[in-house]
Amino acid sequence: MRNVLILMFAVLAACSTAPETKQTKSGPPEPPGAAAAIGKHPLNKYVEVMGFRMAEQGAGKLKITFAVVNHSEADIGDLGLKIKLITTAAKPDDPPIAEFEAKVPSVGPQENKDVTVTVPTKLRIYELPDWQFLRAQFEITSPAP
Repeated sequence: MRNVLILMFAVLAACSTAPETKQTKSGPPEPPGAAAAIGKHPLNKYVEVMGFRMAEQGAGKLKITFAVVNHSEADIGDLGLKIKLITTAAKPDDPPIAEFEAKVPSVGPQENKDVTVTVPTKLRIYELPDWQFLRAQFEITSPAP
């Protein structure tokens, strides 16, 4: 009987040891989302810039299409934006993929507008990252705060 109790105690002790903690690798980069607003413009909390799509417009020209969303209940007239596209793996001192300014005509309350710009580039379309590896930062340049 004593041997059975010792055996059961040994089995239970072996089963109740803490599992090994594994080193967890950092996961994949966070999924793409809307562009991050830079600066302290009062309209930052109402304007969303998202959905960047790129296409080659010819040698040295890149066509970039994106959407601008007005989340406010008021009309935003003649919105000026300065946008910088970077990769998810970019270091702070890396140059952006593209940096450009865009003018958005009046965007009504709870409305979105598609905007297309053509920017110069030294990269070919196959050298650019896929959409899921893009990050954007924008600054509202007009209307003045």
